[in-house]
Amino acid sequence: MKLAFSTLGVPGLPVPDVLALASEHGYHGVELRAHPEEPVHPGLSPAERADVAALFRGSGIEPLCVAGYARVAAPGDDAAVLGELRGLLRLAHDLGAPFVRVLPGGEGPREEADAIAARRLGTAAEDASALGVRILLETHDSHRTGADAIRVLGPVGHRQVGALWDVMHTWLGGEQPAQTYAALAPQLGYVQVKDIASVEDTTPLPLGAGVLPLTECVEVLSRGGWDGWLCWEYEKRWYEQAAPLPGLLAAGRDHLVRLLGEAA
Repeated sequence: MKLAFSTLGVPGLPVPDVLALASEHGYHGVELRAHPEEPVHPGLSPAERADVAALFRGSGIEPLCVAGYARVAAPGDDAAVLGELRGLLRLAHDLGAPFVRVLPGGEGPREEADAIAARRLGTAAEDASALGVRILLETHDSHRTGADAIRVLGPVGHRQVGALWDVMHTWLGGEQPAQTYAALAPQLGYVQVKDIASVEDTTPLPLGAGVLPLTECVEVLSRGGWDGWLCWEYEKRWYEQAAPLPGLLAAGRDHLVRLLGEAA
């Protein structure tokens, strides 16, 4: 498996500095938080996009994903959500990133939220296919577990629409790693790893210092023969009191490498 980290852990850090951290600490890729307060977002000009893509190529680090905030199950007009999603797809294509992350954001009756998300993802799948980018629905908020996500992904049934497994949210949803993997395996794009102290305290911790079942997740993935990406999503942006990520990256990589070795 390849290792990446999210720029959510280094808010606002310029791309060259992010790539230097990845190179220094042995990470193969970077998940790019796509938000106007970050260096990479859909508002970049063609020249700016080309510059970012060139930086990645020159570093040997891969742009894993454009992590957007389109909420595909949210109530309201489809056009605005699809417009946002298409902008993310174009950005990922221009940067050479294989994935775009979307969130569910559903409200109201479950069946209605599922239908809204499936409709929008099915429509956007054709754009994704044309651009060679895959849309990943993260296990999050209204669709926290693998079982929740598959209710949407099953009806979509398109190869360019898949799942992003956030191990914290499936755990908070009461789902065991084996259950999540069984639900998502055919559509799994990659896995976000992290660690926290408890259900009540989700402040990010160094990998291995909390309660999340990272060992079990890696074991399940290894037994299944899955060889995709593990991406450390350290939520520093939302928790100012959390320790700075750069000082944790080396130990985090070592922890993941150790888990992979034990699972093998």
